[in-house]
Amino acid sequence: MLLAIDIGNSNISIGCIREEEICFEVRIATDRARTSDQYGVEIKNMLEANGVRKEGISDCIISSVVPPVFTAVWTGVYKMIGIRPMVVEHTMDTGLELCLDMPSQAGADRIVVAVAALERYEAPLIIIDMGTATTMEVVEPGARYMGGVIIPGLRVSLDALTGRTAQLPAISLGRPGKVVASNTADCMRSGIMYGTACMLDGMIDLMREELGHGSTVIATGGLSPFITPLCRHKIHLEPDLLLRGLNILYKRNKKAE
Repeated sequence: MLLAIDIGNSNISIGCIREEEICFEVRIATDRARTSDQYGVEIKNMLEANGVRKEGISDCIISSVVPPVFTAVWTGVYKMIGIRPMVVEHTMDTGLELCLDMPSQAGADRIVVAVAALERYEAPLIIIDMGTATTMEVVEPGARYMGGVIIPGLRVSLDALTGRTAQLPAISLGRPGKVVASNTADCMRSGIMYGTACMLDGMIDLMREELGHGSTVIATGGLSPFITPLCRHKIHLEPDLLLRGLNILYKRNKKAE
């Protein structure tokens, strides 16, 4: 069974995959203060809580956009299962042509979701990943990864709004009843939810105009189910792109080894 781990700025996604089946997926908070021993114990506890013993893990792959935490997690996994985890890097066999000014700057998570999206959909693609940051990737025919945009995430924007204003309260996220709201909380909810949806619609239009053709649009990430229903464009929701992409990359590069 493959242990797949993606380290994001806010959460660490942990899943176990048997062949093509995702057996489970959990998330724990990304904590820069935790040691490798603490991460090793927590990951072991998560496995056992989902009926998986460490002896059942045959290998591991890790992607990360948080270098200090990556070292602790990698070491914690190595201590726990005695296997050196494979690491997602731009130099590995991704099946993508990285058409970037500096391929080394491509975020591991952005590569992973692009690989997974190409497995299920035919390019050209626009891939939206809504996490701490909202990213939009463009993949053209021939598996050419063209780059995209990085936007402050929904919660980052909301935290900035409440943190820098004296009278705006913290709010829960939910679908607004209407755009023109009549109380402060609903005004904020309408602005952040519909505003994000309109931003995505607008960016899709601009990308298609610049590229000169239409593209299939895919969305993933923890916040995407809340926003994509508010968008006017057709967007395919794919919640498991990260884990599926890690599985694809592991199989591709394990064969190479």
